[in-house]
Amino acid sequence: MFTTGFKFFFGLSAAFCAAALVYGYTTGGSHVGPVSLGWKGGVGDHIGYGVLVGLAVACLTVSLVLVSFRDADASAQARLQNLAEVLTDQPVRASFWPVVAAFGVGAAAVGLVLHPMVFVLGLALLFLSLVEWTMDAWSDRATGDAEINRELRNRIMAPIEIPVVGTLGVAVIVLAASRILLNVSKLEAVWVAGVASGLILIGAWVYTSRPGLGRRLVRILGPVAALLLLVGGVLAAVAGERDFVHHEVDTHEETGEPAVHEESG
Repeated sequence: MFTTGFKFFFGLSAAFCAAALVYGYTTGGSHVGPVSLGWKGGVGDHIGYGVLVGLAVACLTVSLVLVSFRDADASAQARLQNLAEVLTDQPVRASFWPVVAAFGVGAAAVGLVLHPMVFVLGLALLFLSLVEWTMDAWSDRATGDAEINRELRNRIMAPIEIPVVGTLGVAVIVLAASRILLNVSKLEAVWVAGVASGLILIGAWVYTSRPGLGRRLVRILGPVAALLLLVGGVLAAVAGERDFVHHEVDTHEETGEPAVHEESG
């Protein structure tokens, strides 16, 4: 009943739990602190104990996922569905997520030298690509039917992908656009915002008036515009913000008249 993958990761989870208990008590844990996750007593060294507990939880989660989906094995799926014939595995589809992961690794490496925002962006892309790549690899082998595999993947990932991608998309757009507008002069920022607003308005009009053409344009121009915005935001963040002039008003000690001082920063 229990699959091989479940046994392996569940055993790892139990081993990490035991290691966390031993580590907690040997580094100063008191009473039942390591057993109760610090609720009743100390856990010793918090960093090491937390890492071991986190690994135990991660392995337990993976084991539950594997036993729920029967290790994505075609023969196990056939037995579970009481089928006399074993479903044949479909060939694995080509995936672009390794390219995204490589780009994330490169961005993180460059960010270590240029700017922390680039480093965080690279790590986010790497994590996102690893999750999506893992789910694609699992869904390709879930059953012998490619259509069922696609529906199964969308049923699991769509409730997560839609809000997460929407939130990340809005955050990246706002952050990249703000870096660009803060890098150029005040007049140039007005022109950039005006031209971008006009292009968005024209694109929305084309999409609503000619849905077929609009969808094709979105598929082609959408990724290009997103890439240009992302590259522009990174370059603007590396270049830094423009100089701002601050006006400070005080009074002369003798006459009491206001005096204006300008400071550039």
